[in-house]
Amino acid sequence: MPGLFVIISSPSGGGKDTVIKALLKTIPRSAKLVTTTTRSPRPEDTDGITYHFTDKTNFEDKIKKGEMVEYATYADNYYGVDKTELQNKLENFDVVFSNVDVQGRRNYTESGIDNLSIFLLPDNLEDLKKRILNRGGVNEEELKLRLETAKNEISRADEYDFQVVNKNGQLDETIDNVAKIITSHLEMLA
Repeated sequence: MPGLFVIISSPSGGGKDTVIKALLKTIPRSAKLVTTTTRSPRPEDTDGITYHFTDKTNFEDKIKKGEMVEYATYADNYYGVDKTELQNKLENFDVVFSNVDVQGRRNYTESGIDNLSIFLLPDNLEDLKKRILNRGGVNEEELKLRLETAKNEISRADEYDFQVVNKNGQLDETIDNVAKIITSHLEMLA
């Protein structure tokens, strides 16, 4: 039986990467789906772990051949998931995580790829604003754009199988709640 494909989404600063990182340590035989990108590697990046790095020509060739499950452009770079990457992960792991936005989730669903989708909601927009600011690297205009995007994403949270409130200061509770959803789903499939 192939692995369970779990999509975790949240607005920027909503905790999806932190939750996935914790779940990878606690859920046996789990892995994170690695996205392919045309952006240049940063010093902290490791090819095959952070991203699969490729050039624009190769990425566009994969699109033409139908080898990408889903993709998008951001800041003049492609980001997407190679079908072979997804198939290999699902064949070799019991749970495969992906952190995508609401459009990415819709692309997977429209492609007929079975998934369990979980949206992490913030307590409120003020807490989300503080999280984004604490991460640093955003100016006032970027902050405004991220909060507008967050409002749009939150309005679509009901498209997901589950919504979990990631309460400020209660990350462990959020991780436990998400783990329970996944464990319960795995038991139903067994």
